[in-house]
Amino acid sequence: MDSRLEKLSSAVTAAIADLSQEELSWHPAGKWCAAEILEHLYLTYTGTCKGIERTLASGQPFVSADSMRLRARRFIVLGLSYLPSGRESPSVARPKGLPSETVRSEFAAQIRRMDSLLEECESRFGKIAILDHPILGPLTAAQWRKFHYLHGRHHERQILGLRQKLRAQKS
Repeated sequence: MDSRLEKLSSAVTAAIADLSQEELSWHPAGKWCAAEILEHLYLTYTGTCKGIERTLASGQPFVSADSMRLRARRFIVLGLSYLPSGRESPSVARPKGLPSETVRSEFAAQIRRMDSLLEECESRFGKIAILDHPILGPLTAAQWRKFHYLHGRHHERQILGLRQKLRAQKS
C-alpha cells in the first residue's frame, strides 16, 4: 500500500479511536461532526473506487479536456500541497447519514481498496491521467493518491480540533 495512504489511514483511525458515539456526533453549530467528516472521507474513497472501476471496465481512462484553470488548481493543491478551506463539498461526497459504525469499521479497508484499484490502473494504463476529479480535473493515479492524502489529513486536523473543543467543553 502507498505509504502516504497508509499513514493517512492510521492517523484518521487514531483520531477517532476512543471517541464514543456521542462524541462522534458532537459539533459546533453549522459545522460537521466527526462522524460526518469520516463519512465524507469514506464517500470520497468509495466514489473514487467507482470511477476507477468504470475506467478499468471500459479499458480506457475517463478524462475530459484539460484547461489552464484546472492545471492552476492542480498546481495549488498537488504542487504546493495546499488545500484551500471553505470549499463546499460536491454533493456526492456530502454526508448522507450512513451508520457511523459501518463507516468506522470499513474506513481503512476502503483506502486499501482504492489504492489497489489505483495500482491496477497504473499498471494497465501507465502514468497518464485516468479519471477526472470534480474540481481538479484529470488526475493520474499518483495524483489521486496525493489528493486523498492531503484531503484526508485536512479533515483529520478538523477531527482533532473537534476533539479538543469537546474536551475543553467537558472540563
